[in-house]
Amino acid sequence: MHILKLDPRALKDNPDGARRTKSSPQADALLLATIKAVGIIQPPVVAPETDGGNSFVIQAGHLRVKLAVAAGLEEIQVLVTDTANDNGAMRSMIANIAVEPLNPVDQWRGIERLVALDWTEEAIAVALALPVRQIRKLRLLANVLPTMLDQMARGDMPNEQQLRTIAAALLDDQKEVWKAHKPKKGETTAWWQIANGLAKTRVYARDASFGDDLREAYGIEWAEDLFGPADQDNRYTTNVEAFLGAQQEWMTNNLPKKGTIVEVNNWGQPELPKKAERVYGKPGKGDSTAVYLDRDGKVQSVHYRMPEPKKPVGSDGTAATGSADLDDGATLAKPRPDVTQKGQDMIGDFRTDALHEALARASIEDDMLMALLVMAFAGQNVRVDSGANDHVFGPKRFKRHVARLFNEDGRLSFDMETVRVTARSMLIDVLSCRRGMSNSGVVARIAGEATGADGYLPNMGTEDFLLCLSRQALEAAAKEADVQARPRVRETRAALVDHFKGEASFVHAAALFAPDRQELNDLLRHADDLDEEEAAFGVVDDSPVRKPDSDASIAPDEAGVSDASAAEHPGADAPEGAIDEDETAYGIAAE
Repeated sequence: MHILKLDPRALKDNPDGARRTKSSPQADALLLATIKAVGIIQPPVVAPETDGGNSFVIQAGHLRVKLAVAAGLEEIQVLVTDTANDNGAMRSMIANIAVEPLNPVDQWRGIERLVALDWTEEAIAVALALPVRQIRKLRLLANVLPTMLDQMARGDMPNEQQLRTIAAALLDDQKEVWKAHKPKKGETTAWWQIANGLAKTRVYARDASFGDDLREAYGIEWAEDLFGPADQDNRYTTNVEAFLGAQQEWMTNNLPKKGTIVEVNNWGQPELPKKAERVYGKPGKGDSTAVYLDRDGKVQSVHYRMPEPKKPVGSDGTAATGSADLDDGATLAKPRPDVTQKGQDMIGDFRTDALHEALARASIEDDMLMALLVMAFAGQNVRVDSGANDHVFGPKRFKRHVARLFNEDGRLSFDMETVRVTARSMLIDVLSCRRGMSNSGVVARIAGEATGADGYLPNMGTEDFLLCLSRQALEAAAKEADVQARPRVRETRAALVDHFKGEASFVHAAALFAPDRQELNDLLRHADDLDEEEAAFGVVDDSPVRKPDSDASIAPDEAGVSDASAAEHPGADAPEGAIDEDETAYGIAAE
């Protein structure tokens, strides 16, 4: 190593120099003024050319040489050293860091150059006194779009979280987002918008309960998050659907005794069975366990206790006992439903559309049509005007159908065809299987079965509906359709969609109109209540009923004469011990 005086114009730049970002004009002006005043205090470091030339290559001090030329100096002192094996790449990087810290982009470029010259990450970390983790973090900038790197090299850097999100995205996605949010000249970049545009939901391996067997079955591949804390397992995947499917299957296979899988509500809390009391302390022998997935996809469990079942009372007033008694806190395990809530909503829409089409087009006998009309007004979604209170419930929609039965003079005038059309229209307005306030309940299911509405159900072998089915339900549907089930859920679903695109049609068993037996029994029990009410009002089965006139055209005024007369003499023919006026009115209505 020795000192020479050389013309600064004869020195060549080192292609392996670490600092690529231009310095600020203010810093250049200050250094230039210093060189003009006192010259170069610290000589630049140069080395002979390695390709046989007679010139020298700058190893450190590129800016000093450049400004010496700008200052008009004919000669400057340089420190000549031997040529390094890496062409001075490491020497240049250390010298630049010692003078002024390099920005991350220049650090990354220098590290990549050293790696290309056979430096290992560990050796670079030792030479630069940096953790190996920091070296690997900087190397992630290799995944950043070059135009973004140029912007970062100007000093416009995102924060660490934003840089982590950008580096994890595909280059094509980065290109599209950068095109939408590229800053104008002289403005800084809205990195938060770019990060939001590239953000993807991550689920971490540290939250997974399943093993490698389920991971391979669901095709889950882990990626390393080098920006995460060093003391945690930072492996993650963006395949959220496969992760949750593996977690769900693990929960099903490892369900504890007296355990059940539950859903979570909008606040991320488990939806326990009705009347269940959550146990926050140590669970007892008869307590049950609810297993669920939290918002991070992690398997969680809570304990709960069910109230003691009420024992049936015998005819003598004492509590009956028998084998039907349940143990304290005993509950039935709640399996994961085959169809999700969204799928139930879709089934309700499919049923309603099919029922309406059947009511409009199917062949229905007159007696069945009238019976359906009666059932329609027993639906839980029906609201009518009531004289028993001051509340009024939506009669306007039904008046348009009743209006067809009158002529221009305000008299009832219709033929059987008009009655049929009106009855069908009324049924279409009333009966509904949609979930929510408009649901008619079991009567709509009965009407659908009676009219053959199952034949009007659409093909449910679509991507939208099959997404609502569980893995078990999909595999059952594939078996029924003679389609080979695949290892992954989405592959099985895609095979079913392709199968049902042709003439084949798929209708899930849960969508059929056949009513639930328990709901049907609940409906039939109301017949007993009606008999009790009729008995209380003194109504008998063989009560005489006045037959209507054969003429279907009846003036409203004429029809109300006998009613008015009866209202004036409410107790004219009442037997001894008859009930009061209101009860008599109810009895007449029931008759």
